[in-house]
Amino acid sequence: MATHSSKRITVDQTPVVIPDLTVKDLLSAIPAHCHKRSALRSSVYIVWDAILIAAFYKLATFADARVTPAHISLPSPYLYTFARFAIWSLYGFATGLFATGLWVIAHECGHQAFSESKTINNAVGWVLHSALGVPYHSWRITHGKHHASTGHMTQDQVFVPKTRSQRGLPAFDPANEELGGASVSEEVMKELKEAIGDSPIGAALGAASYLLVGWPMYISTNASGQKRYPPNTNHFKPSAVMFAPHHRDQILVSDVGIVLWLAAIVTWIYYKGFAEVFRLYLVPYLWVNHWLVLITFLQHTDPLLPHYRAPEFTFPRGALATMDRSLLGDCGRVMAWIGAMATHGISETHVAHHVCSKIPHYHAWEATDALRKRLAQSGIKLEGRPGGWAEMYRVFKECRFVEDEGDVLFYKNASGLAQSRPVYPDSTVSDSGVELEKDA
Repeated sequence: MATHSSKRITVDQTPVVIPDLTVKDLLSAIPAHCHKRSALRSSVYIVWDAILIAAFYKLATFADARVTPAHISLPSPYLYTFARFAIWSLYGFATGLFATGLWVIAHECGHQAFSESKTINNAVGWVLHSALGVPYHSWRITHGKHHASTGHMTQDQVFVPKTRSQRGLPAFDPANEELGGASVSEEVMKELKEAIGDSPIGAALGAASYLLVGWPMYISTNASGQKRYPPNTNHFKPSAVMFAPHHRDQILVSDVGIVLWLAAIVTWIYYKGFAEVFRLYLVPYLWVNHWLVLITFLQHTDPLLPHYRAPEFTFPRGALATMDRSLLGDCGRVMAWIGAMATHGISETHVAHHVCSKIPHYHAWEATDALRKRLAQSGIKLEGRPGGWAEMYRVFKECRFVEDEGDVLFYKNASGLAQSRPVYPDSTVSDSGVELEKDA
C-alpha cells in the first residue's frame, strides 16, 4: 500500500477492560442453588411451550374458518386472501418464537443442564433437536468446543471474525493506519471501503442472508465457523475434523435423527400437500432459524467484544467475550417481556451461561444478577443494546474484519476504524504497544 499524506480520520474509542479474573472468581459470585437441575421443572417448560404452540394453531384455524363471506363481509375478495395470509403469518411468527424456546431447552440438554441424568438429557435433547432439524450430538460436541474457547481466533467454532488478509483487503500500512484502529488516512479509508463494498443495501442484504440461511449453512458448510477447517466441513460426517474417533457413533445417531425428521416432512407433504406443511411447519421452522442466528450473532458479535489469539486467551476472558441483550427490547417493554419468556431468557442471561453452562434457564436470571454485581467491581459491563433487526444491521456494518496482527483484537468497520480499545487493569501497555490506563 502506498504511503499517503492526506488528512487522517480519528475516532474516540471506548475502553474495554480485558479481564484478569479466575474461574473461581466468576463461579464464587453465583449462588450455589443456581446450579441445581430438575428434570421435572425443566419438563414443565416443554409442556408449557407445546400448549402455547397448540393454542396458536387452534386460534389460527378458528380465525381462518371464519374469514368467509358467510361470517364477515369485506368489500373485495382479495381482502379475504389478505386476511388469511395475515392470520397464518401471525401464527408462523408466534409459533416460531415459542418453538425457539423448545430449541433453547434442547440446547440445555446438550449442556447437561436439563436434569441430573445424562441419559435423560441426551434422550430429550435428541428428540427436541431432531424435531427442529438439528443433529443433536454433532452440534452438542462443537458447541461445547465453542464454550471452551469462546472468542479464540483459532479454537472457537462459530462467528469467528475474518481477518484483513482473509477478506482480501489491502495490506496494513503502519504509516497510514493505527493497529488499534483509532486513526486512518482518508485515502486508506476510501480504499478499504471500495475493497469491502460497503453500502447500506449490501449490509441489509448481508444481515438478511445470515438470518435466512445462516444456520443451515453453518451446519452443512461451516459458514462463519473456524477458518482453519478444510472446505465443506460439516456436522453430518463422523470423520469431520472437529470430531474425535470416539464421537463416531454419536454423529451417526444424530444423522439418524435428521433422516427421520426429513422422512416425516416428506411423508407429511405426500399425504397432506406442500401448502399445509409450509404453512404449519416450515414457516415457523424458518422463524426458529432466524431467531437462533439473530440471538447468537448478537451475543458474540459487537464492536465492544474482544477476540483473542492464544497468548492472551483464558477461559474467563472467553466467557466474558459475550454479551447480554434484551431480545425485542427495541420494540418496547411488552415485546421484550414476550421475547424473554418465549426464549427462556437465552439472550438476556448469556454471559452467565458461558460462565457455567450447566445452570438451567430458570436459575440463570438470579445467576446473572449476582454475576453482574461481581463484574461491576472490576469495571466490566456486558449488557449490550437491545437485540433486534436494527441492531443486527448496525453490528453487521460495524464488524467487518480484524487485523492479522495483535493478540487482542476488536472488529473494524469498512473504514478501518475500531470503536474499542483494550484496557488492562494491572498494566499500562496493550498488545499493540499503546499506553493504557491502569483502571477502566
